[in-house]
Amino acid sequence: MASYAVELRRSAIKELDALAKADLSRVISRIQALGANPRPPGAEKLTGAEQYRIRQGVYRVLYEVDDARRTITVVKVGHRREVYRNR
Repeated sequence: MASYAVELRRSAIKELDALAKADLSRVISRIQALGANPRPPGAEKLTGAEQYRIRQGVYRVLYEVDDARRTITVVKVGHRREVYRNR
């Protein structure tokens, strides 16, 4: 299977910068792994949007998959309590 390019929105980069250093490395490794498998086990499609989410501890990564362009766009990264508000 060919790999996907992983892109991050500016807002997602700011959210990553706000994470603790210990959590940041684990979240980044999960995001990088999306390039090889855009729909890994445990990923769920969100209702009402063309987005998916993966979990890493108490954090969630919301992303969009464009199969035609073979890109993944990370839309939002945050704590599970806050990430789904104001999508």
